[in-house]
Parts: sequence; structure tokens; C-alpha cells
Amino acid sequence: MKILHIIAFTLLVIGGLNWLLFGILDWDISAWFGGMDSAVSKTIYILVGLSAIFEIFTHKSRCKECGIAKGMQGGMGN
Repeated sequence: MKILHIIAFTLLVIGGLNWLLFGILDWDISAWFGGMDSAVSKTIYILVGLSAIFEIFTHKSRCKECGIAKGMQGGMGN
């Protein structure tokens, strides 16, 4: 499971940086692969999306901070 987390995290970082570059510079990483309509770009976007879904459903069970918060009585800071 650890390798899946590493792959998912890496893809999420790539996706996040892509959105940052697009928001600031109006520049898209998918241009390297023939634009948003190319098969490679679509595959990357699908993998980034699947990575996000994977992290949504598995993050809390692996995250040390979430595990600490889960064990606290009355929520954070109480």
C-alpha cells in the first residue's frame, strides 16, 4: 500500500503544480504532451484524479496527525 501512496502523492503534486502554473502563468504542463486533447494528457489527468480519490478514502487511516486528532476527546484543542 505504501507504493500506491507514494505514486498517488507524486501525481497529486504534479497536478497541483500544474494548476498553480496555469493559474499564475496561464501555462499548462499538458502542452508538453500535445495539449489537453492528447491521449497522454488525458491519461495523466485521469491518473491524477484517481490519485485524489485514492487519497480521500485512505488518507485518514495513514495520517499521523489525523490519527492523533481521531483519538482526542471533544475534537481539536479541547
